[in-house]
Amino acid sequence: MAKGKASRDARMRERIVQEAARIMATEGVGDFSLAKRKAALHLGAPGTTNLPQNREIQTALHNYQRLFGGERQQEALHTLRRAALEAMEFFAPFRPRLAGSVLDGTASPDSAVDLHGFADTPEDVVLFLMDQGIPFDTDERRLRFDDDYAFVPMHRFMAGDVPVHLTVFSERGLRHPPRSPVDGRPMPRAGRRELEDLLRADA
Repeated sequence: MAKGKASRDARMRERIVQEAARIMATEGVGDFSLAKRKAALHLGAPGTTNLPQNREIQTALHNYQRLFGGERQQEALHTLRRAALEAMEFFAPFRPRLAGSVLDGTASPDSAVDLHGFADTPEDVVLFLMDQGIPFDTDERRLRFDDDYAFVPMHRFMAGDVPVHLTVFSERGLRHPPRSPVDGRPMPRAGRRELEDLLRADA
């Protein structure tokens, strides 16, 4: 009996992996925890505690994009990366870095560009946005640094038709990235030259 239950649990876990990846790819959900909860609910197992790890879903998401995204997803990714490069050039004083799904290649057409900027004080970026006449909303992101969590200011605005999220770190944050929600390691980030390399590879 126990063996049969373990087998059923393993099958349900794999189904949640695949459904969560589909949700992230097609519904624009960027939060792994939310995708897992929605997947479990869709599959009739909202109370399950045997949820997959984020890196399992990330792998399945890459596979889903490769199998089903096709040319549309690649074109959308290229458009988002071009918008990211333009935004990084615009925010050059804050030495921006690209992170998130637009960097790792799993972005959907509805994804936002996730930029990290660095300033002496968060107000420096606020004043810059105001001086440039850019409408924006301000929020906070809860990020993990080593074993502690901290709230970091984030500004949302539009670059043409592309939503951009600019998270503002202190100067120390340039050398000390937050932990990735995928695997807990330092979050991958790319500068302008690395992004230009990605765009050439896309072409």
